[in-house]
Amino acid sequence: MSNNLLGLIGLCKRAGMLAVGEEPADACCRARDTRLLLLASDAADNTARRVRHFAEEGACLSLRVPFTKYELGRSVGRSSCAILAVTDIGFASSIAHRLAEDDPKQYSAIAEKLDIKAKRMLQRREELKAHEKNLREGRKKAPQTSESAPVKKTERTSAGKVPARTPSRAPSRTAQPGRPKTGSAPRRSYHSGEKAPEGTAGGEARRSAGRPGGAHSSAHRPFKSDRRRAKPANPYRFSKPVKKGKGSFHKKDET
Repeated sequence: MSNNLLGLIGLCKRAGMLAVGEEPADACCRARDTRLLLLASDAADNTARRVRHFAEEGACLSLRVPFTKYELGRSVGRSSCAILAVTDIGFASSIAHRLAEDDPKQYSAIAEKLDIKAKRMLQRREELKAHEKNLREGRKKAPQTSESAPVKKTERTSAGKVPARTPSRAPSRTAQPGRPKTGSAPRRSYHSGEKAPEGTAGGEARRSAGRPGGAHSSAHRPFKSDRRRAKPANPYRFSKPVKKGKGSFHKKDET
């Protein structure tokens, strides 16, 4: 069983799912990529304390394997190695199950925890694949109908009856000078040449406002094509005068 487990650790290294050494394992834990930390059986107490600190920082599990630093090093192509960090949940669960077969009392609890994590990871991967497939095919989430919509709980009185709803009213505007009161008839817009009745509010002000002489003009505004176009600005208004210098004029031939 020990040879099979060491072979599984070597396979994990060849697959690129294993960090070998203290510094790479620390970096993986800081990035929250570690799933399981393996510690050699003959590692020092300071190394074991650092492994516990790495596990707390990376929110992962750690265990001491029944292999020496020399055996772990040979499995990953090194002379010796005390710390290994497994970054794949599938390899981590397989290693824990292999250890639980030899010593179930010590490793069975960790194997069960890793099984739960592996199931959650597999479920998230399937959901992500389904979401990417829906994006590729252009599918959208179906809108909720009246039957599938959740039923809201209504408040009940002591008698067991549902209280009647009170209609929501918009806040009334305060009376301001020059503005008609709330509830009055809407203002009517009059065309050119049509006179507003004398009783309407603001009729006299509308007739006298906006036109010279206080009377409405029946002439329409000229079209854009008939309007007088503005002259273009002088492009040389910001230029400086040119000074006459050498070569600005031709000398006459001396006779």
